[in-house]
Amino acid sequence: MVFKEKDNSLTTTLKFKDFRQAFSFMTQVAMIAEKMDHHPNWSNVYNEVHIELTTHSAGSTVTEKDHQMAREIERVYRVYIKGEQF
Repeated sequence: MVFKEKDNSLTTTLKFKDFRQAFSFMTQVAMIAEKMDHHPNWSNVYNEVHIELTTHSAGSTVTEKDHQMAREIERVYRVYIKGEQF
């Protein structure tokens, strides 16, 4: 698991080969977020993507929805980093 629970959110910073790969990853995650109707707080600087997950409607705490989203993000990340398939 690449996410850590801290300050009522699940957080991680993911590194990629370059900006193009990081942005491609974010695009894939954005599509998943839309389907799940659960959107991350995130930022991107060159080859790094920082992500925070929290459920605002539950008082800005970590819920099962955040854990589900984290698992999906990790699944996509493995494809980029380890060459695993979906």
